[in-house]
Amino acid sequence: MVEVVAALIRRENTFLICRRPADKARALLWEFVGGKVEPGETKAEALIRECEEELGILVQPKTVFMEVTHTYPDITVHLTLFNARITEGEPQLLEHHALAWITPAEIPDYSFCPADEEILKKIRAVF
Repeated sequence: MVEVVAALIRRENTFLICRRPADKARALLWEFVGGKVEPGETKAEALIRECEEELGILVQPKTVFMEVTHTYPDITVHLTLFNARITEGEPQLLEHHALAWITPAEIPDYSFCPADEEILKKIRAVF
């Protein structure tokens, strides 16, 4: 199982999503910014590193919003989604195909990675 972290970054009544690159697994699906936890890193450290690498922003991880385990045909991931806030910078397209700030009502308009489905249900319920 691969440990993965991601950030739920809110701005007013919206949250940030990113579209995966065309040349990666789950190509062009939408997701939360984040990635794999590297050996020796805490989950919070991994999230800070991933947000800087992928979006050029510094974030402050806060509480855990939700954890899910999902098995894809090629990998099983344990995803920890943190509530996080941007402390420096504005999101840039350094790795992703696109970025969007969406409301919970707009979730059905986007095709998300299957691992995010349970998280999206919770966002609709509590946002």
